[in-house]
Amino acid sequence: MADTNLIKLAEKLDLQDMAGFTRKFVSDFSAAVESEIDLPLDSDWSGVICLGMGGSGAGGMYLKSLSDDHGGLPFIIWKDYNLPSWWGPEWLVLATSYSGNTEETLAGVRDTISAGGTVIGISSGGELSEILESHNDSVCIKIPSGQMPRSAFGHIFGTQLAICWQLGLLPRPDDKDLSEITNRLQIVSLENDISNETSPATSLAKSLVDKDIGIISPNLLSPAAYRFACQLNENSGRFARQTEIPEMNHNEIVAWSLESTEKHALLILTSQFSHSSINSRITWLSKELDNSVKWIIECEGNSLLEQLLYASILTDWISIALALLMNKNPSEMNSIVNLKEFLSSLQ
Repeated sequence: MADTNLIKLAEKLDLQDMAGFTRKFVSDFSAAVESEIDLPLDSDWSGVICLGMGGSGAGGMYLKSLSDDHGGLPFIIWKDYNLPSWWGPEWLVLATSYSGNTEETLAGVRDTISAGGTVIGISSGGELSEILESHNDSVCIKIPSGQMPRSAFGHIFGTQLAICWQLGLLPRPDDKDLSEITNRLQIVSLENDISNETSPATSLAKSLVDKDIGIISPNLLSPAAYRFACQLNENSGRFARQTEIPEMNHNEIVAWSLESTEKHALLILTSQFSHSSINSRITWLSKELDNSVKWIIECEGNSLLEQLLYASILTDWISIALALLMNKNPSEMNSIVNLKEFLSSLQ
């Protein structure tokens, strides 16, 4: 780890240009939410069930958090084969698979169609697109191909939001607010880019090199915290665990208070939109838990949507910087590729 020049390390290690895709996050998101999507579908739903795995499935969690905060319908996340037993055709199925070939998601889509339900799919092609193109009551929205799913989150989540806004499932910000959000987020990305010598994300990553990582957040930011842990798993090749306040105050807090803290790093995401008691708990935790490395990450933004995206951009850059500092290609995921090859051999 002698070489800490991240630009040189990226040229050597970042063979699939994860950093380059991350630089396009905001523009990808902006283009997706502003795109015109033809959805001649009924919008009188009992709720939305979001199918998707890994990088393709993260957006559903964000939609649920937004709906829980200010929406009018329940959003349920389903990360498994088929569908839950209670599901019925009055529920819209939002199926996301970047490749279009995720077998868990395809199983749920086939169950939906066979039961007379409606699917809105999001993919770059693959079998999902083929299935839905032949089904009159469903539609597949295509997004740009050629990326790793976790690097295409701007395309994926932006398209999911555009769909929900068009169907009236979530309230849409006005054009001025949306433009201001994307402008501020672009600044956040530039400030935290690994090419910036004063990048806060890089500074934070350097403190995590030899630490076990714990991530804590209020429930409304838990999608970004969970995705952060996943990005550390995949991009950085590091174990990271994630939990929420107030639940962790009833269990995990004991382990944090008793465990030797020299090898641990605690990262806490915060939001001014959290319940006042949540913010009080975070203040107490930050004083009570004497960790050798502890970061309070104040997620900036005038809305929950902006704060979720702010957290996503910042933590993506942290995971990339940490990967490079660990001498790892942030795009490498051989074990996932090997698993998919094994699963394909069983069919």
